[in-house]
Amino acid sequence: MVKSMTGFGHAECTGDTRKLTCEIKSVNNRYLDFNIRMPKKYSAFEAQIRNILKEYANRGKVDVFITEEIFGSGTGEPSLNLELAQKYVKACQILQAETGVVNDLCISDLTRFPEVLTLKDAETDEEELWSQLETVIRKAAEKYDESRRIEGAKLQADLEEKLNGMRNSVAEIEAHEPEVMADYRKRLEDKLREILEDRTIDESQLATALVVYADKISTDEETVRLASHIDQMLSELKKAESVGRKLDFLAQEMNRESNTILSKAGDLATSNIGIELKTVVEKIREQIQNIE
Repeated sequence: MVKSMTGFGHAECTGDTRKLTCEIKSVNNRYLDFNIRMPKKYSAFEAQIRNILKEYANRGKVDVFITEEIFGSGTGEPSLNLELAQKYVKACQILQAETGVVNDLCISDLTRFPEVLTLKDAETDEEELWSQLETVIRKAAEKYDESRRIEGAKLQADLEEKLNGMRNSVAEIEAHEPEVMADYRKRLEDKLREILEDRTIDESQLATALVVYADKISTDEETVRLASHIDQMLSELKKAESVGRKLDFLAQEMNRESNTILSKAGDLATSNIGIELKTVVEKIREQIQNIE
């Protein structure tokens, strides 16, 4: 079953002293591109995080957001960034001098500025920390993967419906081609009789003219190749692996054959079917851009 490149997953994991939250979302992209945002203390685990995510995604622009909430007693002690606090004080003094606004800054205000007063973690076992982080990432990744499977199933159903419709259109063209050739033969004979004033028509010349014309308007090769591409795409859609790139290539080939069929159309019926084929192929190409 195919997967969509668009998905979302959210999970939380609560321990004795902290709650970790992971959110994963992705959009279409030609290659696999991770953008991971997390507290600085978890940066050492980035390589492991990427390896986990690669188990769930092969293509797409994937954004990962990891947040941490510390709670409970005995989780650490306050840490004062005095240098940063002094910079905030100086900035407020400059602001007062430049604007004339009264500087009513107090200690309680100062401690609310970002990074001035933080809770320094107590010593934490790295294995324990990674265990909780891995758990929340995998939970979010499973939900993310499931959302892409659900969307992928919808895409697959839509594509299969369009491809089966295309196969019927190809069969119509193939069934109609003998009638087109017979009609041309009759018109060619009538024209030759008019030119030759009812003299005997040289069958060899007529056959040669028909061969030349058939080479210009026959869509037999194109319909055979297009039918083959349709069958290939239907087969690829049933595979469990990442098939987006293969589908994209097949769609380009289908577009090429549809263009040729339309350019060779020798009658209105074939022309109309050719236009419909091109329209459907364009829709298929758009849908494939969403598939991993």
